[in-house]
Amino acid sequence: AGRWVIWGLALVNVLLHMAVYDNLEYHRDELLYFSLGLHPALGYATVPPLIGWMAFVMQSLFGFTLFSVKLLPALLSGVFTVLSAAIARELGGKSYAQILTAVAVIIMPVMLRVFHLFQPVPFDLLFWTLITWLMLRVVNTRHDKYLILMGIVCGIAMLNKYLVALYIFALLTALLFSNHRWVMKKRAFFMGIGIGVLIFLPNLLWQVANHLPVVHHMQALRDIQLVHVSTSGFLSDQLLMPYAASILILPGYVYLWKKGPYRFLAIAVTIILIALLILHGKSYYTIGVFPLLAASGAVFYEKIIKNSWIRIALPVFLVLITLPVLPLGLPVYGQDGMVKYFKQLEDDYGLVIGRRFEDGTIHSLPQDYADQLGWAELTEITARAFEQIPDRQKALIYCENYGQAGAIAIIGRRYGLPEPVSFHGSFMYWVPSKFDHDVEYFIYINDELGDDVRKLFRKIEVVGSISNVNAREYGTTVYLCSKPRMDFFKFWQSVISGSSPKELMF
Repeated sequence: AGRWVIWGLALVNVLLHMAVYDNLEYHRDELLYFSLGLHPALGYATVPPLIGWMAFVMQSLFGFTLFSVKLLPALLSGVFTVLSAAIARELGGKSYAQILTAVAVIIMPVMLRVFHLFQPVPFDLLFWTLITWLMLRVVNTRHDKYLILMGIVCGIAMLNKYLVALYIFALLTALLFSNHRWVMKKRAFFMGIGIGVLIFLPNLLWQVANHLPVVHHMQALRDIQLVHVSTSGFLSDQLLMPYAASILILPGYVYLWKKGPYRFLAIAVTIILIALLILHGKSYYTIGVFPLLAASGAVFYEKIIKNSWIRIALPVFLVLITLPVLPLGLPVYGQDGMVKYFKQLEDDYGLVIGRRFEDGTIHSLPQDYADQLGWAELTEITARAFEQIPDRQKALIYCENYGQAGAIAIIGRRYGLPEPVSFHGSFMYWVPSKFDHDVEYFIYINDELGDDVRKLFRKIEVVGSISNVNAREYGTTVYLCSKPRMDFFKFWQSVISGSSPKELMF
């Protein structure tokens, strides 16, 4: 019966995400990652290649709709639920612990958000959870096949997000100082490492061939974002992200330390926490260990709670206390409802949770939600500009950032728009060095008109701008430029030769 309940909860998780998938629009990052599917490769500017391959698969099966973008992460939420419960089973938990684990990982606001978005994070979370389960199977069964499987999973996980290397390092270090050192003496252990390296090798070679863009990306990430991460904020977020489920996370961490055979996992978690604190890692980088800690906490409660009514009350309490904050994890309302919810939080409780953007300003919606508005309007305006062009073969669409470029590349397909040009993110790899036709019409998308563009074209007209005040891209404008004062190709060559791709701006 317990197994059926867990599968039922997994289905609930999938349906919950699909029920709200179109309450807002595509997310800025989703537009970038889904655009990668138009150019399958062995690597990209900011991420390994797996997300691009997955985007290509979803595009081939379901097209470029919002449904296509949201379906895969929603399905992964169901697999994640089952895997998390399986970890509880490997830790010695019976049906109750497994069900409690499933409920806990479903209701965590951070998990609700993760599986709402098409990006590397839901895949990464799934891989961390799968690696944890495989590690437990290795220890519990001593079967070599799990070491081989772990090598395969680790190799594929490295093709998704390099952060998993921290977990692999933490596990290996913890094993070295545990009674399970025997694992590292087995032939299958080295076979698994070899297989994992071979799977990851193509992306590694791509990185070398492209001058290690991951290093430049990490440097930019550290300078722009990680520098603002505080120790107190990082630690408090470890309780806020799971919210109600933190009543499992904390005792789960302590219980792992006390549970002899699995103490090495507590050591691995500690290594990860210390490393991320030293490196000023983002708070959510730790969520890969939450399923393990929730499962451990669930096993702990199963052992100490014997009263049937209290056992029933605990998961019910987790759900009930989460319902009022559900919009923090999922856009359970449409745009107007979400704005009203966050305004009420401020009016009634003085809370502006998540509404302070990276620039310090406070807005009507959290940044993640504001990033899911305005793209359809932007694309429709661009389509209007494109329709005004008499000879569309001589037209070029330029976007200042990857969100705008992704919108034109993905949403623009319903209007027959050509792929845009942008120097931002992975789009810089697809910038043409020359054009098949003279460029006489230039659709320029930015929040303001660049001086270069103003000097280059005699005629510049504003076609429209994003009017949604709740959108992060509010005010972004579409300009239709024509009658160039000089040969556009010569201008383009001077732009490309005069700057490195990451610095190019109009």
